[in-house]
Amino acid sequence: MISYEFPLNEKVRTWLRLEDMFDRVQLFTDRETARDHEVALARLFELLEAGSRADVKTDLLLELDRQRQMLESLRDNPKVSGDVLEEAIVETQDAAKALHGSHGKFGQHLRDNDWLMTIRSRFNIPGGTCPFDLPGLHHWLQQPSHLRESQLKAWQEPLESVRLAMRSVLRILRDSGTDYEQVAVNGQFQQMPMARPAQMLRIKLDSGLACVPELSANKYALNIRFISNEAGSRPVAHQHDVRFLIAYCNL
Repeated sequence: MISYEFPLNEKVRTWLRLEDMFDRVQLFTDRETARDHEVALARLFELLEAGSRADVKTDLLLELDRQRQMLESLRDNPKVSGDVLEEAIVETQDAAKALHGSHGKFGQHLRDNDWLMTIRSRFNIPGGTCPFDLPGLHHWLQQPSHLRESQLKAWQEPLESVRLAMRSVLRILRDSGTDYEQVAVNGQFQQMPMARPAQMLRIKLDSGLACVPELSANKYALNIRFISNEAGSRPVAHQHDVRFLIAYCNL
């Protein structure tokens, strides 16, 4: 199965994007080659740019508090595992505590690093990171791999509280959704109104299907359209019935 996640508000959209960027930075940091570490730097700058566009820390703290209150209201629910619930409550409390303990604006330590900011200014220029443009970067890339990796991790460490808080929020949000089987007749599916409130929708498809979902949703209706997806061909509406799983994630 292939899982597709569709955020239904701007906060969840931002968190999903940041999660993906954090994962990419980590992936290339853990590799050893100079080119991988150059890509890690590029992804780190991308993360800095995306995280600066919103008040990420405040939004996460508000969501963690809201989730904690919601989880605590389930303590007397016999259908909920006490141990699992308590673990989730402790996770939200620890994430909020770590986030409260972080200081300054998201990525401010990176902006205060003149060497990094000089390099960052060239990354948006096609071919702008050639050795003759950035001899400082070229020199850094020739250093031993373990030294580059150590510096990359040091630059990421002050962002760790945000990453952990976001991971906690998204994990609980994802776990709140239950998969329901549906059929899109001739590649079209509609619900009016949407079956239940949601911050995010998750759609799962058989990996062998040569189509992908496109979604539009508001409080009045949910529309899912499946589009053919064959490399080299123009996307067109899928004309066959599609069985899929859908989860309404909300807490």
